[in-house]
Amino acid sequence: MRKLAIIGLLLAAAGGAAVYFGVFSKEQAAAAAGGPGGAAGAGGAGRAGGAQSGRPGGGGGGPMGIGGGFRPPITVQMAPATKGNISATMTVVGNLIGAQTVDVVPRTAGRLVSVNVQLGDRVRRNQLLAKIEDFEIVEQVKQAEASLEVARATIRQREADLKVAELNFERSKNLFGRQLLAKQALDDAESRFLAAQAQLDLSKAQSTQTSARLDELQINLANTRIISPVDGFVGKRNADAGAWASQQAPVVSVVDISRLRLVANVVEKDLRLVNVGDPANIEVDAFPEETFKGRIARVAPVLDPATRTAPMEVEVSNADNRLKPGMYAKVLLIIEERKDTTLVPKMAVVDFEGKRGVWLPEGENKARFAAVKLGLEDAERMEILDGLKPGDRVVTEGAASLRAGDTMVLPGEVPGGAGGGRRPGMGGAAGGGGRGQGGPPAPAKGQNPRGEQSPR
Repeated sequence: MRKLAIIGLLLAAAGGAAVYFGVFSKEQAAAAAGGPGGAAGAGGAGRAGGAQSGRPGGGGGGPMGIGGGFRPPITVQMAPATKGNISATMTVVGNLIGAQTVDVVPRTAGRLVSVNVQLGDRVRRNQLLAKIEDFEIVEQVKQAEASLEVARATIRQREADLKVAELNFERSKNLFGRQLLAKQALDDAESRFLAAQAQLDLSKAQSTQTSARLDELQINLANTRIISPVDGFVGKRNADAGAWASQQAPVVSVVDISRLRLVANVVEKDLRLVNVGDPANIEVDAFPEETFKGRIARVAPVLDPATRTAPMEVEVSNADNRLKPGMYAKVLLIIEERKDTTLVPKMAVVDFEGKRGVWLPEGENKARFAAVKLGLEDAERMEILDGLKPGDRVVTEGAASLRAGDTMVLPGEVPGGAGGGRRPGMGGAAGGGGRGQGGPPAPAKGQNPRGEQSPR
């Protein structure tokens, strides 16, 4: 029973809807066929329908009596074209690095006795930064110095022996010449002389060897002093006194910031615009209101095949040490500059019908589009190469909203000739325009719109 009740309700709802829509469609068809004015009231024939209805008619001319393309006056601002200088710039970004950044490592391994600098300290070239214990090397140096003294004494002894042997040899030769000495005795004297000479040469060689060993030990002793190779500041301090220092671990890092470098990558299409020696303006976030002067110092002769970019180095003086290595910087490069040329505000140049140009006022402040040839541009201005002359007034604010023939008004002005501002379809009886459909007859005097007698 419940299912049957639901089915019955659905059938009743469907029947009611069918009856409603059928009656409504018949009423619309009858009104369209028998209505006064009919289709003849459309467009330009709407005046007849307006006369029958007695209502104020609208300005006909389009479908449903609507006039085509009405646009109200547009408020704009204008500025004159001027003469001036303009330059084209290219912007690249990168990080600042010091002119020299050196990780100072000891030349010999050992335990640190002292570290004489702190983070941020200014240091000079050859200044002592840290010291490695050296008592063992000092003892070795003393021993080498003693050995050198022994070698030098031995040389003096060998020189004396050589002198005695030389005298004996000369005496033996004299006696042998007078046949007072045997040949064997002469040969013995000569052998002793040659042996003494060899002993002297050996002592000299040993002295040289000892001296070289002493020089080596003195170098090792000097290597226990860790000194700064450049002028600058301590950027890092990696060890304290008592730590073990090796030749693979830097003790401190010294950076020279009197002159900084910025390394940036230039894309292939802009590489032809960059030349060594060109000026550059550097901006950093730490000093947003300042611009630092620099120049292009180096440009790589080859491009990275993976990125199609070439590294470029820009140098900037930093005598006051305000710029720091690691700062993120933006570099503005002046790639082209023109003087005494025609300039307009950048917002005045718009695209219209596939062309770039400006809007000019003519007649009664009517908008006229003028195509122009553009040149260089900066953040606020654009160069006009052709199509405009200095002094011409161009539209700035509001230019993007204009169309040809639009009426323009300046801020604070009251637009004149507002008769064209009437709404479509409300032309009035004098206009003779109909709404496009004939309305019912106007009610007689003393009757309401339904034709009934109005109560007095």
